[in-house]
Amino acid sequence: MLNDCHRPRYHFLPPANWMNDPNGLIQWGDTFHLFYQYNPAGPFHRNIHWGHATSRDLIHWQHQPIALAPTPDGPDADGCWSGCAVDDHGTPTLIYTGFRLPETQQPCLAVSYDGMVTWQKWPQPIISAPPPDLDLLGFRDHTIWREAGCWHMLIGAGIRGQGGAALHYSSHDLRHWKYEGPLLVGDAGQFEPIWTGTLWECPDFFALGDDHVLICSVWDQRPYYTIAMQGSYGDSRFTPHTIHKLDAGDVHFYAPQTALLRDGRRIMFGWAMEGRSEAVTRAAGWAGVMSLPREVKLASDGSLVTIPIAEVERLRGVATQAAPGYVSPGALQWMAIQGAHLELEFIAHPPASGSLSIWLRASPDGSEATILRYDTDTDTLTLDRSRSALAGEVWRDSHHCLLPLTVGEPLHLRIFLDGSLIEVFANQRRSITSRIYPSRPDSLGVALLAEGGRAEVVALRAWEMAGIWE
Repeated sequence: MLNDCHRPRYHFLPPANWMNDPNGLIQWGDTFHLFYQYNPAGPFHRNIHWGHATSRDLIHWQHQPIALAPTPDGPDADGCWSGCAVDDHGTPTLIYTGFRLPETQQPCLAVSYDGMVTWQKWPQPIISAPPPDLDLLGFRDHTIWREAGCWHMLIGAGIRGQGGAALHYSSHDLRHWKYEGPLLVGDAGQFEPIWTGTLWECPDFFALGDDHVLICSVWDQRPYYTIAMQGSYGDSRFTPHTIHKLDAGDVHFYAPQTALLRDGRRIMFGWAMEGRSEAVTRAAGWAGVMSLPREVKLASDGSLVTIPIAEVERLRGVATQAAPGYVSPGALQWMAIQGAHLELEFIAHPPASGSLSIWLRASPDGSEATILRYDTDTDTLTLDRSRSALAGEVWRDSHHCLLPLTVGEPLHLRIFLDGSLIEVFANQRRSITSRIYPSRPDSLGVALLAEGGRAEVVALRAWEMAGIWE
């Protein structure tokens, strides 16, 4: 498995088997703790536990023993589903969803008294049932905060016939909760500016700048994408004024969770699910990877954006740099850069009309490549996967996001390639996360293509990235 060319080496993932949502992200003393949805029995979603890893810098990780496992005949008998971690006056405390077949979902609690090595579960669910007057599609996933001396919690849900919902509860002790009503209910019949689905998974709620932010993952029989809503909060209600996708990679950046660090940064991990068939995944023996740790910020256009934390640069090895110059239209221009585990920085002025593309993980003849294209006429950045793999049962759809450039502003891309994972950050205000599975071992090249006019390359640098395991 360690020789699997599609397996990332500088992004977090367990040694084997299935991983999905990040959970319980918390800084405790000098240590960062990342929990995650995990199936120790195989690379498929079933019998979910909480995996656990620790880090001193959010970059290099050590695996720890499983934190939570289903308890036979308990409220989590068929799965310990997603949740969060809080500091309850010095006691590490996990709030998670206990799952029982066929559809019972109940909030549960566990505490640790030995430095987060072992966990003791509260003997019964902390909320026995959803509000009786709501016809819900789901009742799962938790975010918790302190406000005016009281604990507050959101639970992700969907109200049948209406849309996604974030249900608001309050408590003085984390064990007895009062329902305060919905913080927000979406409209599944509305498609502008974006469709918000029938159920919201993995809500996250926090203040940022002058606004509050509600992040939810849109679900409707399957995952779709993560949305960020910005707006005002008061009287136990949230009123959004802005809503957009958090990442244009759709299902490949899903169920993110944030944590506020002592240094004031709010950081985030997201789950990058696979983009290949279940049969291939089972044969590989692993599924799922975390995004890079990202800092949550407000972009220059006021939208919410996530960018790699500064510590990621510690993984950079020797740099390879291309000379500035021009790209004439119509022919591929190959760069002296190759690799499957790289960070690239690309700064360029696209043609006044037409497009500029950077070809990634490209075979020498260009037949296999993942193409990142900026179209000046439509202000659109596209990650084109149509030829990212010439063979195999993989997803080949493309991702798109609008990226208007101001007068004189160059296109500025940071691109992270790590086996089958690609993360793109554009002008510090857009991101695209995706999965690619090149079938040719020589698909390692980088090339540029201008169409419709000449493009100017200001800078192109690449670093081979080191692994993260201690």
